[in-house]
Amino acid sequence: MPPKKRNSGTTHNKEPKPAADSVSPDKKDSPELSVKKHRDKDAEFVTLCKSLHVTDLVCDHAWKLWKTVQESTDEVADSRNKVWGACLFVTQTDMDVACFTLTQVLKAVSLNVTQFTALVSNLDVNLDTISTKVNSTLTRLEKKYNVLLALYQRFEKTCNKVFALTSDGKERETMRTCWTMFLLAKGRTLQMEDDLVISFQLLLCTLELFIKRCSPDLLQPVYKSAISKIQSPPTRTSRRNQSKAKTRPPEPEVDVQLLETLCKENECSVEQVKNVYQNSFSPFLEALDPSRSLHFPQVNNVDQQYEEHYLKSRDIDGRLFFDGDETVLAPKLEISQVEITPKKNLPDEDGGLPPQTPIRAAMTSIQLLMRDLPTNGDKPSANLATYFKQCTVDPTQDVRKRLERLEQMFSQRFGQAAGPYCEVYGKERFRLGVRLYHKVMEAMLKSEEKRLSVQNFSKLLNDSTFHTSLLACALEVVMATYGESSFKNNHGGSDPADTDVCFPWILDVFNLAAFDFYKVIESFIKAYPALSKDIVKHLETCENLIMERIAWRTSSLLFQLLRQEHEDGAAEQVETPASFSQPLQHNHTAADLYLSPVRPGLRVLPPESPSTPSSQTSSQPAAQAAGQVPRQPKSNSLSLFYKKLYRLAYTRLKILCSYLLSSHPELEPIIWTLFQHTLQHEYELMRDRHLDQLMMSAMYAVCKVKSVDLRFKTIVTAYKNMPNTNQETFKHVLITESHYDSIIVFYNQVFMQKLKTNILQYASTRPPTLSPIPQIPRSPYKFPNSPLRVPGSNNVYISPMKNARMSPGIMTPRSKLLVSIGESFGLPNRFQKINQMVNSGDRSLKRTLDLGSTPKPLKRLRFDVDGQDETDGSKSGGDSTLIQKLAEMSSTRTRMQEQKMKDDAESRKE
Repeated sequence: MPPKKRNSGTTHNKEPKPAADSVSPDKKDSPELSVKKHRDKDAEFVTLCKSLHVTDLVCDHAWKLWKTVQESTDEVADSRNKVWGACLFVTQTDMDVACFTLTQVLKAVSLNVTQFTALVSNLDVNLDTISTKVNSTLTRLEKKYNVLLALYQRFEKTCNKVFALTSDGKERETMRTCWTMFLLAKGRTLQMEDDLVISFQLLLCTLELFIKRCSPDLLQPVYKSAISKIQSPPTRTSRRNQSKAKTRPPEPEVDVQLLETLCKENECSVEQVKNVYQNSFSPFLEALDPSRSLHFPQVNNVDQQYEEHYLKSRDIDGRLFFDGDETVLAPKLEISQVEITPKKNLPDEDGGLPPQTPIRAAMTSIQLLMRDLPTNGDKPSANLATYFKQCTVDPTQDVRKRLERLEQMFSQRFGQAAGPYCEVYGKERFRLGVRLYHKVMEAMLKSEEKRLSVQNFSKLLNDSTFHTSLLACALEVVMATYGESSFKNNHGGSDPADTDVCFPWILDVFNLAAFDFYKVIESFIKAYPALSKDIVKHLETCENLIMERIAWRTSSLLFQLLRQEHEDGAAEQVETPASFSQPLQHNHTAADLYLSPVRPGLRVLPPESPSTPSSQTSSQPAAQAAGQVPRQPKSNSLSLFYKKLYRLAYTRLKILCSYLLSSHPELEPIIWTLFQHTLQHEYELMRDRHLDQLMMSAMYAVCKVKSVDLRFKTIVTAYKNMPNTNQETFKHVLITESHYDSIIVFYNQVFMQKLKTNILQYASTRPPTLSPIPQIPRSPYKFPNSPLRVPGSNNVYISPMKNARMSPGIMTPRSKLLVSIGESFGLPNRFQKINQMVNSGDRSLKRTLDLGSTPKPLKRLRFDVDGQDETDGSKSGGDSTLIQKLAEMSSTRTRMQEQKMKDDAESRKE
């Protein structure tokens, strides 16, 4: 039965007062604020508390918090009122009570979402004021706000193309009801509030419903014609048969032609939107109005139900986006950054490209991924099937059964995280991931065949861990492309609500060890050069997260390998300091790492992979010469892990030192020596901890013995400004089993106690030998599609075309001149300008090619498509004409191929 109607006006410029019967159960049971009990507090503060219906207990705790942060705030009445609002929000969140919504407190203190979240973060003056719980809530609200902002901006643009203006403003009422119904549908069907793609597809479903049901007079001509002319009247169930309808609700009448028009306009997959309509939107409509009357949806009913949902969620009233309310509107600059990234600024090229919005970027990324994958469904290609058959033990059946089992696990967990009826979207993502998994596996095997001149990969292809890791990496790429996988803020583990699919969620789903997943990342990136830079960065961040904390969990295989290395003697160190100054170059592939030797019996085979002769030999040491004492070979995977770990550790330390110790540069190598010693010899300190916790402790220890005044508060304040950091790292550190405390307590009770003797050596006249500084590469991954400089020139670059159907303007920043051979170039006189520029080397001419944009030094002219900036490091030479440069391309390519053949021949000899 629908809830009782309140004031049902069609505009909501004023925030509705929270009714005592609708805010929350907590509110019902809590007595109203007693002003007499709070005479010791500022009267204006008590008035604010009363307006927000807070309890006496919340009022007391918020006032204590205010007294704590009072000294750090400006003594301005208006500013003071805003800080009070922030203190009340923090207190309510920590106490887990429901007195007011975020929107209500924003209106009470006259702030927008962006300003308020920044204010709350700034309250953390003593680094223990804001709890992890409050930080997580802020992060969730910021993500939800950004998604709603992007969705509303797209909704507004689409509606301007759909609805015609009328004198009585009827179209505005229709748009408002449509937006409100979408908010209600999103809130009831999606648990993942920051999922942009499914939310947008749900928005298109809502638009389809309203367009086909509104009067033709309200529609623009293009959408009048888009509605199917032969459209059967809405299928309704007679009252006599309604009992039968409840057992099997009728299929919704989707206007396919209209839906295709909407999807084409918004660059969205029609099939995926149909899927969302049938599996999420239709059940929502059935629950909202079981009778499905012709006059449905009713404005008052939809608005009232959304208000109840919003009051229960306690956060943002999404209806205010439609009203242009200042609490949800960020400053213009911030809005442009959310909506347009980046702008295309050369109108004469590519017919004037539309701006790249978050939604457009997501849709384009999904389309590119789907277009690049094989079209033979989720079956292996003929080439991959041949590799399977050439194995001593054919893995085909095991691969098929494993995929079936993992699909069920993945789709079920995805549905649990995303919301009701969302399991089908998990299957959708999984099947796309399987296509990518097959494609990358085939590319890896081709590369291995070329490298080793073998075709029988039985050991590798019968390794269940390899297959599971490769599939998990493919699925991580798919979910990152859909914008569904980012990185959890809570270092302690999964969100209690388990409503996200952020990395390392995929590892938990497949029960996959992080150390095993790490082995496949680099080979995956190299085997699939079509990955965008954003996705490569995403995978690199996954790798870093594994190295800095995830691989150091108690149950990790990493500790078993480390113990094994140390048992074999100091001579077999994981990674010798002498190798730090060498570039991070290696010939290890995924096959080498998965078949890397480990102590027999240590490797646990998954249940579905019984021990076969093939799998047994993969973990045995190499055959020993007669009469020679058997010796355990070093683990390639562990050695490479530590190489990367040291480089990551030093990179982060260098950043922190640049913030804090620029006047003491001599301390950086000393801190690094202590840090590196800890990672190599006291690796147990990393168990269930974070790399940065050891880094900050090492910095504090060295400064202490060197009599440099540097406090932990200063260290963690600077640390918060580093990229990819979280306050959880220094606020929630393992002290003893199941007991956590701050980084200071960890230093005093654990770090210093373990390393006291070593730390004091740095104060003596004979300190330990300094560890070499690792050589830091820009990136361990080389992009095959990056532009290469044409020899003999410093300003002509070439790169292969990724996709003939993709306009270069979409893929490349427009700040420099771009030529795509074989496509329209625009003004004919621009080729002449290129020739003049190359011949004369005149920089003033280069600036004129920007066609009126702000003059900027143009370092080089590139002939590329994919927008990569990487060069081959060739030295610059003399000038030449463009025609000569293009003629050299063929010979350059030939020389590169010849060099590659030589390298391959040498590697085969080795």
